Amino acid sequence: MIYKTYYNSPVGKLLIASKDGKLIGLWIEGQKYYLGKIKDELIENDKEEILVKTKKWLNKYFLGENPKISDLDISLNGTSFEKVVWELLKKIPYGEVTTYKELSKKVAKKLGKEKMSAQAVGGAIGHNPISIIIPCHRVVGTDGSLTGYAGGIDKKVKLLKQEKVNMEKLYIPKQGK
Repeated sequence: MIYKTYYNSPVGKLLIASKDGKLIGLWIEGQKYYLGKIKDELIENDKEEILVKTKKWLNKYFLGENPKISDLDISLNGTSFEKVVWELLKKIPYGEVTTYKELSKKVAKKLGKEKMSAQAVGGAIGHNPISIIIPCHRVVGTDGSLTGYAGGIDKKVKLLKQEKVNMEKLYIPKQGK
């Protein structure tokens, strides 16, 4: 059985989902790949322990604290490649960014390959089922462009500012680039 609850955040309404007592999803309303691979019916349950714990985690986060991802029991449903990417996302420090290129180098190393496509890594990042907590918003283009956030670039900017990321060298690319 999959349980859900909602959380009103500074970046919009969030849907949080759990299964077997573990966090399996967190999506910003209207984001690309909303609900990801979940096809089952979600049952609203505001008292489910992991959902309550996730809301407390989010409260801390939006108050400017840096709660640990490890404080939450997470279960990721994805391909082995996606899981490697998502695990590396967890290691990007709060208040810092990395690039798709740098992340693709780390994925290649982890998989024992010479190199890895930044686009393939970007695709896995876009399918991250636990937005904000697994910090895909901390990945930017090599040139500082703020691209590729399933929740929308405006939300990515808000989350980076929330973490007090130095935004001087980051920019939103013009449409069509």
